[in-house]
Amino acid sequence: MMTQYLRIKSEFPDTILFYRMGDFYELFFDDARKAAQLLDITLTARGQSEGKPIPMAGVPYHAADNYIARLVKQGVSIAIAEQIGDPATSKGPVERKVVRVITPGTLTDEAYLDERADNLIAAVCRHQDAYGISVLEISTGRFSVLEVASEAELLAEIERLRPAELLYAEDQPLPAGVNERAGARSQAPWHFDSDSAFRLLTQQLKTKDLRGFGCEGMTLAVRAAGALLHYARETQRNDLPHVRSLQVELSDDAIVIDPASRRNLEIDINQQGDSSHTLAWVMDKTATAMGSRLLKRWLNRPIRNLTLLEQRQTLIKQLLETGTWQDQQPLLRQIGDIERILSRVALGSARPRDLARLRDALSVLPAVRTLLEPIDSLLARQLWSEIQEFPHWVERLQAAIIDNPPVVIRDGGVIATGYDDELDELRSLSENAGDFLLQLENRERERSGISTLKVGYNRVHGYYIEISKAQAADAPTEYIRRQTLKNAERFITPELKTFEDKALSAKSRSLSREKHLYDQLVVDLGLQLPGLQTCAAALSQLDVLVNLSERADTLRLTCPTLTCDAVIDIRQGRHPVVEALIDDPFVANDTRLDNSRKMQIITGPNMGGKSTYMRQVAVIVLLAHIGSFVPADQCTLTTVDRIFTRMGSADDVAGGRSTFMVEMTETANILHNATANSLVLMDEVGRGTSTFDGLSLAWASAAHLAEKTAAYTLFATHYFEMTALPESHHRVVNVHLKATEHDDRIIFLHSVEDGPASQSYGLQVAQLAGVPAAVIQNARIQLQKLEQGSLPPTSPRFVEPGVTDPPHQTDMFASVPSAVETRLAELDPDNLTPRAALELLYELKRLV
Repeated sequence: MMTQYLRIKSEFPDTILFYRMGDFYELFFDDARKAAQLLDITLTARGQSEGKPIPMAGVPYHAADNYIARLVKQGVSIAIAEQIGDPATSKGPVERKVVRVITPGTLTDEAYLDERADNLIAAVCRHQDAYGISVLEISTGRFSVLEVASEAELLAEIERLRPAELLYAEDQPLPAGVNERAGARSQAPWHFDSDSAFRLLTQQLKTKDLRGFGCEGMTLAVRAAGALLHYARETQRNDLPHVRSLQVELSDDAIVIDPASRRNLEIDINQQGDSSHTLAWVMDKTATAMGSRLLKRWLNRPIRNLTLLEQRQTLIKQLLETGTWQDQQPLLRQIGDIERILSRVALGSARPRDLARLRDALSVLPAVRTLLEPIDSLLARQLWSEIQEFPHWVERLQAAIIDNPPVVIRDGGVIATGYDDELDELRSLSENAGDFLLQLENRERERSGISTLKVGYNRVHGYYIEISKAQAADAPTEYIRRQTLKNAERFITPELKTFEDKALSAKSRSLSREKHLYDQLVVDLGLQLPGLQTCAAALSQLDVLVNLSERADTLRLTCPTLTCDAVIDIRQGRHPVVEALIDDPFVANDTRLDNSRKMQIITGPNMGGKSTYMRQVAVIVLLAHIGSFVPADQCTLTTVDRIFTRMGSADDVAGGRSTFMVEMTETANILHNATANSLVLMDEVGRGTSTFDGLSLAWASAAHLAEKTAAYTLFATHYFEMTALPESHHRVVNVHLKATEHDDRIIFLHSVEDGPASQSYGLQVAQLAGVPAAVIQNARIQLQKLEQGSLPPTSPRFVEPGVTDPPHQTDMFASVPSAVETRLAELDPDNLTPRAALELLYELKRLV
């Protein structure tokens, strides 16, 4: 047994081998030690190797899914070795072989997957600075390729995809941060061979070449796809019949969002790493898991195709105008995740409840199509034609599968009564043997007239008719003597022998017949895969559009106007996530950026709403580019090519980068890659270094974006000197977030108004944060000293070439009373003597 185990294990050295022995999966040596630690199961020993006990651990076969799921979530790959030989005929150990390898990126079982998130495996092929990327989701069969021309674009795509596994050639290491990701696996270089990839892909897709998929000339992407397909086939031990197409993604078709910007916008993952309080969290009320996954893909890859976006907008309008979305959602909730069910059908791993859910889904399709049919738009007609009906399969699955089948086929009870005559007979024999024997006994007693006749059974001799010694001579001639006892004779008849042969094997034959019928159902369903997969994809899209209609109605969203003109004009825009989290009414604001005002310099107090205001513009632009309605009263947008954000402050301890270094790296990325069609959000650039260094960098960065890049830019700052930028750069305007004071307390009004802020309210915000009163008072004194010119007169001031006198930063604190004003407020002139008045005059002169 150990020889067989070690031979199989040698083929899968990097995986934990689940080795089937009877009702358990056993693990040995290092696998046993590792599994015992990760699963908190008992580590035992059995036999010896080189004079030492062999470590062993095991999990029950029927509960293996739970243990496998826990290991996969920890990034462990598992090889499943099953008994394929017959124990009754095997000489020596029963033959075993690995039937499947389960890795984090190749999961298909429902128990292992997050139903509302994609589970992707990717491969990357590199040549100099260019990269080919291929992505496969085995649980749905979605297979795609793309090529990027720089490391920055590669990082952006990997952050968008977040693959569970990432394959790359061991002789082509990827940039730091990519090959160090969890799940990154190096592969032998020959897996990425061009000829091998071409042969494998054409064989899989059943074509002579790849031109029909638009892959011509995409050598790197094709090589990556070949390596990925080879890996998937090896792990699944299957030809992957549900992988039938190859989708080409082009960089120019979508808005590029770099990793830092993606994190800042919190599209579907927040800063803490979970999904709460994200854009997807507020926008996702989809009825199906496959619709939820598609919506997240749309949000993470907003597109620039105006025609398709307008088609989506039109259908959402029609769903709202007709109220159809309200009728569609209950129907779609009955559909389930047929996308992943069909993949399990293709792989032969579909379970009884998968077929029951598929049956229920198919029975709803006529009603879905009926609601969709009257809607007159191109996209509605396309979806209607793709959502085909399958009446034959509804009828067959209703006849074949019981209403609430068990989880697995192993113990039977899945196929409905009346579906198969042979199965019904076997079940009847197994379940009604007692009734048959009782009827036989009564019938034979009456026929023979023998009062002592009875029918019995024992495990040694099987079924028999027993007659007492006294009446044995009267037994009918067709009775065949089976056994002689002291006081009785036992007989068998041809009828009883036939029943015995059937009854003794009825249970096992019933299970075998039921499994055969079930497997045949799965195989026959697999032949319908193309049409069913097309239907599932259309249902996913319909679910997303119905969801966006519901969100538009519930969240008071309006349809944006998409234009080729250079303008971002948002009237009374709102941030949907913030609005969902606050009890008070959200303060909506306008934003206008066009060729005459490409940049807004945004000033105002901390906590005043600058970050929310900036992010809501990006969110509105993003939503418009998936075809959704947006949180605004009115909106006209050009199509942007990229969204950049430089917001927040955090150091990169692991990478050895300070907060300021991270800030400057992100700023450099924006300055190098932004174009005139990009949306750029910059918040507090330069605050991580000295005042004059930071101010210089902020000014120069803003000037570059305003004049050389001419990107649509929102630039928030506390450097009041920046408000002088419009004097020398005609495309720049000042706006500020309004706040006011009441009883020495700051009140944030959150409204955006033209012009620069008059003060920063730093001390007031510190007071709100709970800074001790003594510290606040001391800060006021220090502030007064600064305002009184305590700094040396030779202190440098930042002056932009061509600007003679930019404002002082201290002007933002002009409302704080000076020492002279404070002293004057304290005195009572009516009670001053002439001498005291003269001394006060000298004191005031000193303070000035």
